[in-house]
Amino acid sequence: MIEEGSQFPAFDLEDQHGSKVSLASLGGKKVVIYFYPKDDTSGCTVEACGFRDRLPDISGATVLGVSPDNVKSHKKFAEKFALNFSLLADTGHLLAEAAGVWVEKSMYGRKYMGIERATFLLDESGKVAKVWRKVKPAEHAAEVAEAVKGR
Repeated sequence: MIEEGSQFPAFDLEDQHGSKVSLASLGGKKVVIYFYPKDDTSGCTVEACGFRDRLPDISGATVLGVSPDNVKSHKKFAEKFALNFSLLADTGHLLAEAAGVWVEKSMYGRKYMGIERATFLLDESGKVAKVWRKVKPAEHAAEVAEAVKGR
């Protein structure tokens, strides 16, 4: 489990355009990495659109959404909702596991592995400045915007 003050795990994932995005390529910038379960589902759409609408308030940081969906799914989701930030395809959920957000979940009595909705604010050196766990999609982008402004 990654805590505040920890170094965020290195990654090299493709975004919705098929471009590689790595933690190393973002050096020197604040980064918001939010993990969400699935493209184009109700809570994930609310959260993504919240970040889209609040992006001007988060102008001091690069926003990245991460889910186990593939590049094609991310592209469709980003185009459908005019998302103005990168969505990273963590199809093998390696980054989610490294970040401690690939967890056992339960729905209707069935247990399965999936993403725990969580967000990490990284400072310019890639260290975790703030962590949000089990976030509420509707208010979350506003909380993140306030935290970015305060740093």
